[in-house]
Amino acid sequence: MPEEQPTEMIRVRMPRGREQIGVIDEMLGASRFRVTGKDGRTRICRIPGKFRKSVKISPGDLVLIEPWEIEPDAKADIIWIYTRTQAGWLRKRGMWQ
Repeated sequence: MPEEQPTEMIRVRMPRGREQIGVIDEMLGASRFRVTGKDGRTRICRIPGKFRKSVKISPGDLVLIEPWEIEPDAKADIIWIYTRTQAGWLRKRGMWQ
């Protein structure tokens, strides 16, 4: 009887609506980061209060951003921070280069 291959079970938050995946380019201080989105635009992104103290973020990390209603090409909020495992899964599936 052949052994069954384990199925890959991973849960990753996917972009919905106006959300998009981005990569952190630079840390600016005061909970602000320069992030390049999947659309190629570079935005200044801030971290809402729920993420500020609980997570360590560094340049090169994948994040989920939501552009603001006002100035959507220049500013956004970071709404999700992907772990290394989740980022690898997204890259493997072709969601991010």
